[in-house]
Amino acid sequence: MSQLSQLPTSDTSPSPPLKGFHLSRSAESERLLQLTFPRETVDALLEAVAEWPIQALEYKSFLRFRVAKILDDICGNTLQPVLVSTMVDRDTGAFMVTPEGLDDVEQADDMVKFATAVAHLMGRSNFDAMSSQYYARFVVQNIDNSDSYLRQPHRVMELHNDGTFVEQDTDYVLMMKIDEQNMEGGNSLLLHLDDWEDLNIFSRHPLAHRQMRWTAPPSKNVAKDVFHPIFDVDTAGRPIMSYIDQFVQPKDFEEGNWLADMSDSLESSQHKVSLAVPTGSFVLINNHFWLHGRDRFMPHPKLRRELMRQRGYFTHAKTLRNPRQV
Repeated sequence: MSQLSQLPTSDTSPSPPLKGFHLSRSAESERLLQLTFPRETVDALLEAVAEWPIQALEYKSFLRFRVAKILDDICGNTLQPVLVSTMVDRDTGAFMVTPEGLDDVEQADDMVKFATAVAHLMGRSNFDAMSSQYYARFVVQNIDNSDSYLRQPHRVMELHNDGTFVEQDTDYVLMMKIDEQNMEGGNSLLLHLDDWEDLNIFSRHPLAHRQMRWTAPPSKNVAKDVFHPIFDVDTAGRPIMSYIDQFVQPKDFEEGNWLADMSDSLESSQHKVSLAVPTGSFVLINNHFWLHGRDRFMPHPKLRRELMRQRGYFTHAKTLRNPRQV
C-alpha cells in the first residue's frame, strides 16, 4: 500500500505511487504529516524556474501557478492530490514541509519560490497588506518595540487563527523559517480544535456566534474594522474558528470575561503541540480547525529569526468552511 493511499481521497480508485517526495506521520502529532522533498526534486524545481526572479512572481501572479505546475510535474503529478486531500481532511489538515538543501538564509529567494509552488498547488495566497505582496518576510530580534506580539521574542504568542481582521477568506497558513541565529526556544505551538478539551463548552456558548469587532494595529496596514463571530460551522456542522486575542474588541463586561476565559482554556490545553521547525522548512495548516502560536525565546543579544508567511484560500478543493459574511 502506498503512503498516498492512507490519505483521504474522493474515490476508491488505486492511488499511484508517490514520486519526488516522501510522506510520513510526524513524531509530534498523528495529525501532522511530514512532507519531505529530496535534494534532486528541489534542485530540479529551482533549475526549471531560475529564469524568474522573485520580482517576476510578485508582478505576474499567474507565474505562481506555473511554478506550482512545474513542481507537480516533477513529482509525476502525485503531489497535488496529496496536498488537496490532506489540507481539507478534518483529521489531519497540516504538514511540516522540508525541502532538503534549502537551509541557509542566502537561499531565501529560493525558499520563497519553493513555498509558493507548494501553496499554489492547492490555493492562492492572499495580498498581505503588511508587506504589500502575496507573502511577508519579517525578522524577530532580541529587542523589539512593535505594536503586536509577532516580533516580540521574550513572551509567548498565544494560540490564534490568521486572517481575523481582513475580509479575505483565510483557508490556510504557511509559515517558513528563513534564518535562525543564536536561538534557544521559540518552538511553534499548534492545537487542533478537536483536541481542545473545552471546545464544546465554548463553541456552544451563547456568545460563540455573536458578531464581534476586530481591529488591526497600525503595522498591519489594515484601517477598516471587520465584524464576525469567533465560531462558525463547516459544511458537516462541525465547529471552526476565527480568533486572535490581540485584535478582538469586546463591547462589554460579558464579552470581555468570556474571551478571557476562552484564552485561559486554550493556553492551558494539554494537547498543544510544540514543534521545532528547521531552517528552510515550513508549517502548512488548515486555518479553520488548527490554531497556531509561538513559544518564547531565551534572550540573547544577537538573537535573530527571519520568517516568511503566506496565507490564502483554497482553489483546488472543496473547503470545509462556509464563506464569511462581512
